Amino acid sequence: MNDGLLRDAAARAERYIGALRERRVAPTPAAVDALAGLGGGLPDGPTDPAEVLALLDEVGSPATTATAGPRFFGFVIGGSHPVGVAANWLATAWDQNTGLEVASPVGNRLEQFAGEWVVDLLGLPEGSCVGFVTGATAANFTAICAARHALLKRSGWDAERDGLYGAPEVRVVVGDEVHTSVLKGLALAGLGKGRVHRVPADGQGRMIAGELPELDGLTLVLTQAGNVDSGSFDPFDAVCDAADGTGAWVHVDGAFGLWAAASPAYAHLTAGAGRADSWALDAHKWLNVPYDSGLVICRHAEAVRGGMVASAPYLIEGAPREPYHYTPELSRKGRGPEVWATLRALGRRGVAELVERNCAQARRFADGLAAAGFEILNDVVLNQVLVSFGSPERTRAVVERVQREGTCWVGGTEWQGRTAMRISVCNWMTTEDDVDRSVGAMVRAAQA
Repeated sequence: MNDGLLRDAAARAERYIGALRERRVAPTPAAVDALAGLGGGLPDGPTDPAEVLALLDEVGSPATTATAGPRFFGFVIGGSHPVGVAANWLATAWDQNTGLEVASPVGNRLEQFAGEWVVDLLGLPEGSCVGFVTGATAANFTAICAARHALLKRSGWDAERDGLYGAPEVRVVVGDEVHTSVLKGLALAGLGKGRVHRVPADGQGRMIAGELPELDGLTLVLTQAGNVDSGSFDPFDAVCDAADGTGAWVHVDGAFGLWAAASPAYAHLTAGAGRADSWALDAHKWLNVPYDSGLVICRHAEAVRGGMVASAPYLIEGAPREPYHYTPELSRKGRGPEVWATLRALGRRGVAELVERNCAQARRFADGLAAAGFEILNDVVLNQVLVSFGSPERTRAVVERVQREGTCWVGGTEWQGRTAMRISVCNWMTTEDDVDRSVGAMVRAAQA
């Protein structure tokens, strides 16, 4: 390795992070156009690694969207806490394959300890197993496979060995506002995203429990903690009451919303979620660790192992917890270091404070925009704000102007027949000043 290459990379990364607070959020068109300089034909011979790194930084960094910065409010993207970034760098240098304990004892143990902390922090059943995956899409998929395994095994069918041809039919129940990642997980698991029973949702996107069909031992109910537009939560207690004694499996898609359970002020929103069978969440959202980092949690470890089953003579096992038993991948990077480090650094109070501060900032957005005369379309119960600036055309134009102007970045959505700007606040760097600057940019865009 070239002497000083990692120090150079660290210095460049520090400069990039240090500039996030004041730089424009979207890259300029010129910076995007300059990316062509990274292409062309593959060189015939070697290039000095220092030159490669310099080119990557000098051309690549200006063309990034500042999603890690304090004024990116699009989608639901958290920033990266400094300790998570540092742990990620160290773990990258370790270059561990965290599929097996024997290949990476430290990777396995960090996932084990961090997983136990998350289960405790969110008030989920003690002893639940935790798999570290790429994100909530993979987490939902893994949980769906676990549910498929358990429900069909109870009926005498081995889905992993025999597939789904001729299998008893698993009925899938979702709310009308189900997230697309859940539907993708159903498709990947062979249950079909078009074969679901949709339960009507109320004006905030919550599943109406009174509209649930009769449940039985071949039913999978997929609920939601934190609607991606409104931030609302399904009525978990009512859903679990309906499932009790039937053998139905209840899953919670809690990509960002399940972190509300870590806050004494917001834990009531997740009431009853701990009664479910499985849960999915993202650490790269509200825990603010680097991408890609998701968690699948399940009270039935044997069901996850059954759904993820794989074996071969060359896979040397023996530890009480073998990581690949709980994820779709065999070979993979370790995601435990950054989750462990961020939880260790923040502690229970730090995670709660992060959630509560971002929720207060979402309310500040809503209050500022309402005071300016614009319509807030949702009850701001968490960190999501939906805003209408009038007609669909005008709202879309305001979103486009805000993105182009660069002070902040927000996205658009369609919410129950209304076109809206969607604001999502989940970054540790965001301050009240960032909110006020962003509100000012939105008002100016609406007045343009």
